[in-house]
Amino acid sequence: MFDGNKISSNMRKLLSIVFIFFFGLVSAQQVITPEFLWKLGRINEFDISPDGKTVIYVVKRYDLAANKGKSFLYSIPVAGGEPKLLADDSWNVNSVKFEKVGRGITFLSAKSGEMQLWQMNRDGSNLKQVIIVPGGINGYLYSPDEKKLVFAADVKTGKTMKEIYPDLPMATGRVADGLLYRHWDSWEDEYSSHLFWVELSEITIGKISLGKDLLEGEPYDAPTQPFGGMEEVSWSPDGKYITYTSKKLKGTDEATSTNTDIFLYELSTGKTMNLSYGMNGYDKNPQFSPDGSRLAWLSMKTPGYESDKNRIIIFDLRKNWYTYSPMREDDMMKTFGGDLTKNFSYSVENFIWEAPARIYFTATINATQQLFTNDLLSKDPTIVQLTKGDHDITDLKSYTQGKKPMLVVSLMSMCSPTELYTVNFQSGVLTQLTFETTKLMSGVKLGKVEKRMIKTTDGKEMLTWVILPPDFDPAKKYPALLYCQGGPQSPVSQFFSYRWNFQLMAARGYIVVAPNRRGLPGFGSEWNDAITGDYGGQCMKDYLSAIDSVAKEPYVNKDKLGAVGASFGGFSVYWLAGNHNKRFKCFIAHCGMFNMESWYGSTEEMFFANHDNNGPYWQEPKPANFSASPHLFVKKWDTPILVIHNEKDFRVPVTQGMEAFTAAQMQGIPSRFLCFPDENHWMLKPQNSVLWQREFFKWIDQWLK
Repeated sequence: MFDGNKISSNMRKLLSIVFIFFFGLVSAQQVITPEFLWKLGRINEFDISPDGKTVIYVVKRYDLAANKGKSFLYSIPVAGGEPKLLADDSWNVNSVKFEKVGRGITFLSAKSGEMQLWQMNRDGSNLKQVIIVPGGINGYLYSPDEKKLVFAADVKTGKTMKEIYPDLPMATGRVADGLLYRHWDSWEDEYSSHLFWVELSEITIGKISLGKDLLEGEPYDAPTQPFGGMEEVSWSPDGKYITYTSKKLKGTDEATSTNTDIFLYELSTGKTMNLSYGMNGYDKNPQFSPDGSRLAWLSMKTPGYESDKNRIIIFDLRKNWYTYSPMREDDMMKTFGGDLTKNFSYSVENFIWEAPARIYFTATINATQQLFTNDLLSKDPTIVQLTKGDHDITDLKSYTQGKKPMLVVSLMSMCSPTELYTVNFQSGVLTQLTFETTKLMSGVKLGKVEKRMIKTTDGKEMLTWVILPPDFDPAKKYPALLYCQGGPQSPVSQFFSYRWNFQLMAARGYIVVAPNRRGLPGFGSEWNDAITGDYGGQCMKDYLSAIDSVAKEPYVNKDKLGAVGASFGGFSVYWLAGNHNKRFKCFIAHCGMFNMESWYGSTEEMFFANHDNNGPYWQEPKPANFSASPHLFVKKWDTPILVIHNEKDFRVPVTQGMEAFTAAQMQGIPSRFLCFPDENHWMLKPQNSVLWQREFFKWIDQWLK
């Protein structure tokens, strides 16, 4: 499965007894089902001890009947062995970290009623609370000497309507004077996420502690909301500075800009400096080098473009940076820094410092996520790819065992959920460390995943994944599903999805066709950027090229083809429904954009809407995307369609699905509307997800079998 990388065979045999206790044995004849996916434990975070001997990691397990999940904390030797349970589901831990100076483990838990910081010994004993913060905290980071702490907490920075109109305590109205009054799945309120720092020597349990607010009096968020975490915060090695990410804009300015910045805060003076002023795209995730000589962060150059190439910017702190004054990006780069990835064609996902002048990072390349490195001291600092194979490396941590540096990474593929692996720095050899899902997955039949290069209408080669059913028989004919990716600029890589799971579709007897059409990263900036302003153009031709090519195979029933997708994939399905020339026999669209004009007027991150559409719909001449809006082609709809939408989705509001369903119903087209009032742009609740899958397969089975 992991071509080009050796995985120790003896490690595959290991399985903790606790996993068998929880899940039982699985018949060797079983295929993946929706319910099976919710039996799989999900590794979602990990850390490495300073001596490089132990890894701690969090596994989230779901109870389908209870409709919720709980987290368990384990430790395992880096050299391999059986995992040890350190904290059970009564603690429901997250944000786990090894102390670097002390000998303990720290984590967040709501055991006391609110999310607070706790500490334990490395064997799981002597659990105690570190700090009490009113309302709880959302994240934390110790200083390198562990004498200080920075944490994130919500603070009140605005007024409620009841405070403005105290004589109207029952009123429920909201007032907005600018955009981004709601975001993803939440309405704007009177709270902001702020960062605080405290001296740990001044803290005693029982004392209410808030510390010094780094953004005192500012109505901005740090970390950025709703997805930013403590990866957006970093301590200098000497503990004198904290650097953090924030978008210091509000209202319509915030909705129309991607301009997050890197701020440097000096503890002794409270002085804050904007290091990325003049860099008007996304700037995120600052990290000091181990010796404090440099600061690195991720940066997108193009303002308003959320899917631009992610670069690694280096800011040299050995220069007279303290006199730094705001300047244009080009001037700042010449004076203080540079682009480590300027000659690298791919977008960086995340990175770590391993040495004062060496960085390791992950990036998507050719529909996989791989590990790369670069030595800043080299005269010719070329980027080296360390790993190969059909997998996605999604997170990484480094450690040094003696004089032998190693990495631990989280890795998944279309055939395997996330597990932890060690990586040899020099050779890139991968060795599997955890086996959380191995026993269950070894008991199911999987379909073969093929990588094909398909010729597009403009003569390009397009990488397309083709997933065959288990026990595939080339003498038979199978129905096929065209998978339309969302994003729009998200790769069809080797992800193991718990909703759009290709192996689950294949297990139901479908051949899955998943093309990396125009607009997806991993094939250079030109391929990625080609979708901008061209939603109904070459990317749609790419979809048709992929399904037409695979449909020529003798084992594909070309009279039983379907197309499915979510978000931009839902847009794609709606568009194909009016332009497919009778190729398909059914469609499924989830949270898709249907009417581009009404979507533009009801979505929230306007920088995305403006960039990808080349402006608003009232602009003259009208941008091409609005002329390609799927609702303009509904007169040609002639195929059964299942519309799924979620009411808490503010990125693509539920009215988009309602409009599509109405169009189908009014034309007498067989159609169904599945709506979830408590889900956002994704499917997060176990029973909702199983219901989603059951309706999904009920629909395609009805029309394709």
